[in-house]
Amino acid sequence: QPLKVLSHVVYIAIIRECQAECAILSRQKYWKNHSDPQDVWYVLIGIPGLEGLHSWISIPICFMYIVAVVGNIFLIFLIITERSLHEPMYFFLCMLASADLLLSTATAPKMLAIFWFHSTDISFGSCVSQMFFIHFIFAIESAVLLAMAFDRYVAICYPLRYTTILTSMVIGKIGIAAVVRSCFICCPFIFLVYRLTYCGRKIIPHSYCEHMGIARLACDNIKVNIIYGLTVALLSTGMDVVLIILSYTLILRTVFQIPSWTARFKALNTCGSHICVIFMFYTPAFFSFFAHRFGGKTIPSHIHILVANLYVVVPPMLNPIIYGVKTKQIQDRLILLFSALS
Repeated sequence: QPLKVLSHVVYIAIIRECQAECAILSRQKYWKNHSDPQDVWYVLIGIPGLEGLHSWISIPICFMYIVAVVGNIFLIFLIITERSLHEPMYFFLCMLASADLLLSTATAPKMLAIFWFHSTDISFGSCVSQMFFIHFIFAIESAVLLAMAFDRYVAICYPLRYTTILTSMVIGKIGIAAVVRSCFICCPFIFLVYRLTYCGRKIIPHSYCEHMGIARLACDNIKVNIIYGLTVALLSTGMDVVLIILSYTLILRTVFQIPSWTARFKALNTCGSHICVIFMFYTPAFFSFFAHRFGGKTIPSHIHILVANLYVVVPPMLNPIIYGVKTKQIQDRLILLFSALS
């Protein structure tokens, strides 16, 4: 009898051990099937907390996107076709308009598809591609704004050497350097999200994919992703901002040494449109960046996502308008063009 009881206990223990082992194998098989990034589909929910207002929010976003596309294409066309605008300032403006056009087009169509058609699904590959292009274009635009600040610095501080310093070759090299730098700092984002293991969480509380939004869905430790994102922000975009501030500090010092108030006003007026563009570009960008990393408990998510959505359409919409209003050469060409068409 004792042997029979002992054998029964051993049998039960073996059965339970087998059940536990099967459960472990089943979980491992589940995570293996769901951790392959190629098989993952995400759900972009738009603006969390404001799902009922998506249709209304889509109206201004659609309008701003259309204005951004038409305005930037027209600005690029005007600069390319008008030989009188073939100057360093306008070449940089053409680069800025191209970056604005790409940034808004990389985000707004999917955003509107979510708001209008509830097309929330997006594959991992498409999500990573969108993430890369958003960060890539943002870094290019930041570099172009720095180049435009340098252009204004040379034009005001060294006006007699302006054409010899900013030659066509120099402008081309600056454009190539902006693209190469952006590619160099943004390609690691792809590796950083592909190295992570994903295990079932598929809801992205955003209207488009960006680095930390994807990384937070992983089961792994994402400290490396956070550190690299902060490092890139501080050493690339942050350094651009510092150099832009330095450029305008030197510009202001030179301007206030000019004895004529008229000449001072004219010099400052040439920088006014660029300063407006700088504030519009960096203010919401840094708000969104730091809110995503440090403001999770203090900033409502719908405010953060709404600002992030407006950031990718408002500056691209306003940049052509600001430069059209503030730049006399562009105004004159617009008047001539519309007169010819009429």
